[in-house]
Amino acid sequence: MSTDLIEINPEEPAPEAVARAAAAIRSGRVVAIPTDALYSLVADPFNLRAVTQVFLAKGRAPERSLPLLVTDLLMAEELARELPPLFYPLARRFWPGPLTIIVPASARVPLKVTGNTGRLALRQSRAKIANALLEALGQPLIATSANISGRPTCRTGVEVFATMDGRVDLVLDGGACSGAGATTIDVTGEGWRLIRVGAIPASAIAECLKP
Repeated sequence: MSTDLIEINPEEPAPEAVARAAAAIRSGRVVAIPTDALYSLVADPFNLRAVTQVFLAKGRAPERSLPLLVTDLLMAEELARELPPLFYPLARRFWPGPLTIIVPASARVPLKVTGNTGRLALRQSRAKIANALLEALGQPLIATSANISGRPTCRTGVEVFATMDGRVDLVLDGGACSGAGATTIDVTGEGWRLIRVGAIPASAIAECLKP
């Protein structure tokens, strides 16, 4: 596989570059893009060949789920078997933004995407390139960090290209990303559980969920 690299303005993404990336994703390919604080691999979660390619590109263990980007609460509702009550105040307060919320997956989501757990990690991004792709495709996107599993996450398009050349089909190079990654919480049980510390502190989540 040869990897192409296209420069793109993350604040004003060129329609031609977005269209090329969207066409690649429709064809079951894997694309790297800049998101809020890091580069992510994006792909079609309903295309099992694309899902497999994401796992292979990262060297990711098959029991680890792949997070999805959504456009809004309605798309989240379509992907979840049910959304726990805690989900709504969190999403209304912190989306779009750096909060990933783990919910029970619906039967519509391939089990492989959930790492065979039946749980799904969802986030709504502020990143303009990601949202342009979501709008162009009209569906959620896999969005997992652009790196080899266990190695540092790439924060520039050049780093992604150097690390993942031959593993992904296209890199949209929007320069450098910076900042803390997303906080991840699980609301599939009673209450909520912090999975990964990120840009949103646990204290802010607790404050949001105060009775």
